[in-house]
Amino acid sequence: MKNYKGNDRLLFGMILGVATYWLFASSITAGVPQLDQDLGISSSVVNTAVSITALICGVSIITAGSIADKVGRVKITQFGFILSIIGSILCTIAQGQTLLIIGRVIQGLSGAFIMPATLALINAYYPGEARPRALSFWSLASWGGSGIANFFGGAVVSALSWRWIFGLTVPVALIGMFLVKGTPESKINSVEKQKVDYFGIITLVLSLLSLNLVVTNGGEWGWTSAPILSLIVAFIILFALFLFIENRNVAPIVDLSLFRSKGYNAAVISNFLLNMCAGCLFILIPYVQTARGLTSFQSGLLTIGYLVTIVTTIRVGEKVMLKKGARMPMIIGTLMAAIGILLMALTFLPTTIYLVSSFIGLAIMGVGFGFYATPSTNTAVGNVPQEKAGSASGIYKMASSLGGSFGIAISGAVSTAILMNNNKAQNLAGGFGLGVSVIAGFISLVAVLVLVPKKKKNENSQKRAA
Repeated sequence: MKNYKGNDRLLFGMILGVATYWLFASSITAGVPQLDQDLGISSSVVNTAVSITALICGVSIITAGSIADKVGRVKITQFGFILSIIGSILCTIAQGQTLLIIGRVIQGLSGAFIMPATLALINAYYPGEARPRALSFWSLASWGGSGIANFFGGAVVSALSWRWIFGLTVPVALIGMFLVKGTPESKINSVEKQKVDYFGIITLVLSLLSLNLVVTNGGEWGWTSAPILSLIVAFIILFALFLFIENRNVAPIVDLSLFRSKGYNAAVISNFLLNMCAGCLFILIPYVQTARGLTSFQSGLLTIGYLVTIVTTIRVGEKVMLKKGARMPMIIGTLMAAIGILLMALTFLPTTIYLVSSFIGLAIMGVGFGFYATPSTNTAVGNVPQEKAGSASGIYKMASSLGGSFGIAISGAVSTAILMNNNKAQNLAGGFGLGVSVIAGFISLVAVLVLVPKKKKNENSQKRAA
């Protein structure tokens, strides 16, 4: 609908859609010890259940964004809600690893459909000055969701059980579906029949899965073992084949022309790396429970500062962007995130001092994510043509999901490798696991400094607002 303008009802419905992903994607971290005991499954299966949602979301999200452009972003958002409900129910009733893993896979697909579709709806239905505001609230659900999820997970696991994490997601999804219902459809209007890039989808998914298997299993299987070396070769061949296919396809699943923009590259790369930083919570929360004696609820309380600061500073980042451009708040955000995680990595400190340091570090990291979120999202999807909105947002959110998945995998691999040599070296394992996120944060800062243009204002945003 050409003249339709988005309202707060639609915006709140989309926020709930994004929030459902974080409620089930991250909240489970707080319930890892209880999940292990209740279902009687191995730690490797638990780790798979934790990380597989982000992985499936990451490898599917570009495809989902492209489908949303062609089929309709409202339809795909509603389909994502339905998948969220199905996946959550399966996890709630799981009595072993099978239903749990299947449910988590479906939840990953849910996030893959909801996030690029809702971002494209914002791009389509919130023009001018309404767009940065809408993106801020969307970012509040996306980035702030990770903070809410850890507190929510800790509280729910302590008061009820880990199953309620998924059970409570169902009514949230139903409310979101109701609020989005009735929104005019938004999609690419083309007289030509849109072909599905099946070969592009297959080669991209298989290449990313190969790379993830290398990262997650390299330590256990051996980095020079035949399976790992075979997977590395498979990744290189499949990804090269994917690029070859996309360069010659008239309707590619990934529009490589988007990467001609330095600003877009900066947003995608730094987004990937900062979501790797968010993987620090996968190390921190179990570490403070097992090595520092905190309960699930207490570890959730530890993240309160993170939750408060990210919620209160997201709109501050938006205001700074409107006045100074995207570069400054993105620099501030990446720098503060790295400094905050550095404070969490000081695991050699006595318990009381360490917990204070971690609380402050989480709060600083929250400020960093708050400043970064809206400028980054606006740089990635705020200025692309309508027909490329789904693809652009899909790539951007793929970077988010894969960043989180690889952050968990790499941090976990580093931490596990140390514990395999000395199972009592919990402080060292925690410190080095968190150190992975510190490095990712500083590399993200470098990417922003090098790639984001030095402008006082985003000229394209000005034109749109005019």
